[in-house]
Amino acid sequence: MYIVIAGAGVVGRNLAKRLVENHDVVVIDIDREVCERVYSQYGAVAICGSATNINVLKDAGIEKADVAIGVMRNDADNLAFALLSKNYNIDQIMVRMRDPEYKSAYKLAGATTIAGVIDLLVEEFVLDIEQPEIRKVYSLSEGKAEISVLTVPKDSWCDGKSISEIVKVDSFPDNILISGVFDQQEDRLIIPHGDTKVKELNQLFLVGRSENITQAAKVLIK
Repeated sequence: MYIVIAGAGVVGRNLAKRLVENHDVVVIDIDREVCERVYSQYGAVAICGSATNINVLKDAGIEKADVAIGVMRNDADNLAFALLSKNYNIDQIMVRMRDPEYKSAYKLAGATTIAGVIDLLVEEFVLDIEQPEIRKVYSLSEGKAEISVLTVPKDSWCDGKSISEIVKVDSFPDNILISGVFDQQEDRLIIPHGDTKVKELNQLFLVGRSENITQAAKVLIK
């Protein structure tokens, strides 16, 4: 994917570090020294300028971006960035929200992910980019415990497998609980046991730490 990150503060730099290995990442920031650091440390393309300036965005290749992420210091700047990104029909527009009063405006601007807790931003954005099949339901204590829902894709390897068979796969994390299975065809919730069979398009309720849920999702949809 081609990803444009507006803002190279702590969150922006950590996102670049996490995403650059698997994606084409361009970071925009007004601080030239920070841009040079992003390039030298992470290998991401860094452009010095304002992400609310249309010419700077064009230099960053905004017209070919799959994902636009606004993590600048001010909501007003992130809002302007979201609006400009929407103009290029970008599928995923993600923003950091400092003031909840901006939430409605962000939605109108086309933001698909609005995150308000700084400690969760990196993991939440990476999850939405790389594992869009997962929907976060609830989070406790800054990601130390989360409930997420994953839809088993069609033709998944785990179609017809039991819960016990799935969790025994080597790469499946130990500290994840599959606490519920929702059968969409039968419109019913199943409280699973080890011998409960999983079918394609079932929705699995995963409980655990955010990073472990991400790992579990990679196993379930591979």
